[in-house]
Amino acid sequence: MTQLKRTPLFDSYLEHGAKTIDFGGWDLPVQFSSIKEEHEAVRTLAGLFDVSHMGEIEVKGTGSLDYLQKMMTNDVSKLVDGKAQYTAMCYENGGTVDDLLVYKKSDHDYLLVVNASNIEKDYEWLHSHVFGEVELTNVSDDTAQLAIQGPLAERILQKLTATPLNEIGFFSFKEGVEINGIEALVSRTGYTGEDGFEIYCKKEDAASLWKLILENGKEEGILPCGLGARDTLRFEANLALYGQELSKDISPLEAGIGFAVKLQKEADFIGKDALVQQKENGLPRKLVGLEMIDKGIPRHGYEVFSGDQSIGFVTTGTQSPTLKKNIGMALLEIPYTELDQEVEVQIRSKRLKAKVVSTPFYKRPKK
Repeated sequence: MTQLKRTPLFDSYLEHGAKTIDFGGWDLPVQFSSIKEEHEAVRTLAGLFDVSHMGEIEVKGTGSLDYLQKMMTNDVSKLVDGKAQYTAMCYENGGTVDDLLVYKKSDHDYLLVVNASNIEKDYEWLHSHVFGEVELTNVSDDTAQLAIQGPLAERILQKLTATPLNEIGFFSFKEGVEINGIEALVSRTGYTGEDGFEIYCKKEDAASLWKLILENGKEEGILPCGLGARDTLRFEANLALYGQELSKDISPLEAGIGFAVKLQKEADFIGKDALVQQKENGLPRKLVGLEMIDKGIPRHGYEVFSGDQSIGFVTTGTQSPTLKKNIGMALLEIPYTELDQEVEVQIRSKRLKAKVVSTPFYKRPKK
């Protein structure tokens, strides 16, 4: 048996009664109290996640921008210092290597944040395409990442730092933020549909930072949260998960993240020709929202039918804690993607009725 990897916070999970599972080779908490309780805390108060399993890769050197423009589907030249950008990397055929964040620290210094299950694959892919004055460093093992999410996230974190957090805008970040003496990079991107911050620190500082945030957020009702709530939260907000909505067989255009694919940018990027063809010829399939009409929960991998014809499959599905409905996302052939179109989901031995609905399922209320 392969030994599961653990983050620097593994011992802290146990103190809070976490139930852990194997998640892509990592021993991670699926829940601390209950998925519904943690989900509700993030939607209404605040929750704290350990996301130290995510990967961090530094890209440095005078050739960094040209190199990233070749590797990324988004237009990295639009980034200014202190800003982050959501993007994807593609294979030549338009399939997705990974979806990720690019943080621009300066003209010759970028940080890539990649999915945990793809760290080695992404690093090898990036390394095999290096050209010009570029230096890649995988700093994942030395870096911990916590995410505090929810309407009260800013209030809780502000107690611990003199840095005015309201000055960190959406998809922005600040380096050298001191949180009770611990130095960190703090960003505001979010993966839950709520406001909140990501805190990148040295791995040896993670446990004390975790404890500090939970203690200081106690009166606001903060809860430690696991992968279960992270999945239901991101799903309601229609945020893609690699391995489900995106894969080597699913392009960013099919997955509905075309906003992160800039086919007009001057620089050619890997996979551009294939994606241009998809766009010009019309996508054969796309990601849509489903709401069950019959009683049943659509799960990842369940087949979707129209009559006797198989027309696609569910990528993610659950009973939405916020909406109290059984909903899913599914990759369906284009003729079956009109709103309110009825389809059937194969749930065990039965085909149950569902309809195509608009996404995202949940939007954060405006202040």
